[in-house]
Formats: sequence, C-alpha cells, structure tokens
Amino acid sequence: MYARVTTTQSQPDKADEAARVIKDEVIPSTQQIAGFKGGLWLIDRASGKGLSVALYETQDALRASEAAAAKIRQDAVNQLGADLVSVETYELVGSAGLAEAITHPA
Repeated sequence: MYARVTTTQSQPDKADEAARVIKDEVIPSTQQIAGFKGGLWLIDRASGKGLSVALYETQDALRASEAAAAKIRQDAVNQLGADLVSVETYELVGSAGLAEAITHPA
C-alpha cells in the first residue's frame, strides 16, 4: 500500500470550516478515486496545521490519482485560504490498531 501525505497551514480560527470542508467535500471526492483504500485527515486547532494521509492500493494507483487528488487539494485550500506546505508519498510498511482507533476514537 502507498500513501500521499499532505501538509497544509491555515489560520487556527478556520479549523471548524476546515473540518466541514474535509467531511463534506474532500472525503466524498477522494473516495471516488480508483485505488483509494482509506485516509486520515488531521487538524491541530491551536496552530491551524493540517495533515492528511490518503492510502492507495498500489503505487500505480497512487500515481494515477495525482491529477484528481491535486484538484481536490487545490479546491480545499482555495476555499479555506490555506497554504499548501507539502505533498509527499510513502510506502506503507506497517500499521497497528487503526480500525479500532478510528471506530472508537479517544
């Protein structure tokens, strides 16, 4: 499995709006991308920093998703007046307890 990790920066007072955009627009659009397997979207409300981890079935699926993901990402940062800090890709080499943590967050 492969991951695209995106870091954004916006004003801390936009955290609620960012959460809404992520839940209402980013996640549904991302779920439509071929090869998408899951994701995590994180916000630090104190700093306004955002982090997303989108998982793809194969490296080819990750590469094929570039244009669609870039449009979703750009639309979101434009709506929020956020800065795109970085977009990086990684190979997933391990995980633990994610399903339980996501189903029952602390």
